Amino acid sequence: MVIRLIFLLTLIFLQAAPAHASEGLTAEANRTELYAGDTLTLTVKANIKLEFNFESLFDPGAPQLPMPDVDKLAADFDILAQNQKYSIRTINSDMHGEITWVFQLAPKRTGTLTIPSLAYDGQVSAPVEITVREGTAPQPEGVIKDAFIELATDKEQVYVQEQLVITLKLYFTGSLLRGELSEPEHPTALIEPLGNQREYREFRDNREYRVVERRYAVFPQEPGAMTFAPFRFEGQTRDANGAIKYLRDSAQLFTITVDAPPASFSGDTWLPASHLTLSEADIPAQLTMNTGDSLTRTLTVTARGLTSEALPPLPDTLPDNLRSYPDAPERQTDVLASGLEGRLTQSAALVAVSPGEVSLPEIRIPWWDTTTDTEKVAVLPAHTVTIRGTAAGPQPASPLPASMEPAVEPGTPTTTPSFPQIANDSSHFWAWLSLAFAIAWAITLILWLRGRGNAPKQPPTRTVSNREREAFENLLQAARRGKANTPSLLLAWANLNRPEKPYRNVGSLLREAGDDGLTQELEKLQRHYFGRQDDHQQDRWQGEALVAALKRLRLQEPGHSRDDQSELTLPPLYPQELASHH
Repeated sequence: MVIRLIFLLTLIFLQAAPAHASEGLTAEANRTELYAGDTLTLTVKANIKLEFNFESLFDPGAPQLPMPDVDKLAADFDILAQNQKYSIRTINSDMHGEITWVFQLAPKRTGTLTIPSLAYDGQVSAPVEITVREGTAPQPEGVIKDAFIELATDKEQVYVQEQLVITLKLYFTGSLLRGELSEPEHPTALIEPLGNQREYREFRDNREYRVVERRYAVFPQEPGAMTFAPFRFEGQTRDANGAIKYLRDSAQLFTITVDAPPASFSGDTWLPASHLTLSEADIPAQLTMNTGDSLTRTLTVTARGLTSEALPPLPDTLPDNLRSYPDAPERQTDVLASGLEGRLTQSAALVAVSPGEVSLPEIRIPWWDTTTDTEKVAVLPAHTVTIRGTAAGPQPASPLPASMEPAVEPGTPTTTPSFPQIANDSSHFWAWLSLAFAIAWAITLILWLRGRGNAPKQPPTRTVSNREREAFENLLQAARRGKANTPSLLLAWANLNRPEKPYRNVGSLLREAGDDGLTQELEKLQRHYFGRQDDHQQDRWQGEALVAALKRLRLQEPGHSRDDQSELTLPPLYPQELASHH
């Protein structure tokens, strides 16, 4: 209680304007030469002659103790901390007050800096000149720093889009009260953190440090010299005696050389990786199928040192005897000890539609081995597939387009193919069962037609499938962002929108759509995401033209109109009732 009363009286004395007069303002730095990673202490003092004022004693609205205007310091210094103290003394029956402000400052740049003149109650301090050198101060023999940063990389030279792993370690002592550790940034590189940071203890020079370790995967997008801004740490810690210490350090990573892709590389998509595999599941080397049979083919490409988004879609070329119904591709990126590993999995149901002996073509993916600095090719060998008619009898062939039906000369006699009689009791059973199903279906059809004729006609209503709308929304979002899986999402939406006549691949979809604008925009997307990186910078993706072309394609499909497009707009950032406040 006594201390609080003394504090209140001190404030009243210091704020008893105009019953005091400023006697001077001084500013003093504890050092005028330092390194970029160091801090300095600025002490500002003001001496004031006081007169006691009873009116201020009982004024509950007395203002707080003011301080000099230090906004000018922000141009060249960071203010890490500040505090103040005050005292009252009597000299020849006159009361004098002394106010002391202490600022912990960290320089923002090197060179000659100036602590500007500070003003307080009409008094101005003299400016203070500070010299800041590059780097950190050399440690005297036997003196160990309380905090320091260490940087390391797994390579000194990389190719464009090749993975570079940066390891950042912060060593410090004591109990950390506050700390800020910067992260790597670069305008022409993709940077991904490799998992969560690690925290452990380590001995250095017979002294125990606490260590914070962070790892980053960096993918440069342009050739040339790549440099990073210095990594910085600022913090406060408490020593064994309970005193607060200010910690600060910075470290500069050396320049990384980034090379352009070799001119000898033969692939269309530049793939620098330390390891790449291409595998296939569910398809034997020799395969026999009956028409109408189906099987699932799964292709997987795994690349160490690349993200899954960097892997291009695998080719889906098939012979006409097989029809493909692909699933949406799955992409996954895992964090390993060596960095990132991307995986692309494509699955499709293959249906045999006509007999014959066909071949699933060979798949080749050229890639660049960053370990041996040579080009390699991942190969999936071709497969022979024998397709024959079903054991129960011939299957009607899929109708050919009009342009592909064989021409018949006038007057040419037509022959009906004959088939051997199958003496099998199970065949007779299935034949009678099929006949029973056919008769039941015919009766159902007649009853339905009769009921339809008696029912009152209703105006046609338009319904939009939730699954179709969701698939199209996902397609539009991928197109806006320039995602690599946009073509596969397009094929998935198209087959969902028209399941009775699915498309085998994106090429057949585009040929039927006949929209040159859509084709051009998809080609731009492929060049943007999978094209080789040359010396020029790749433009940012602008997806609105592709989105407009996709909406135009949707309008061409039956059962859709412009009203559907309004259902595809994203929800507003704020609810309607809050929109007026933003």
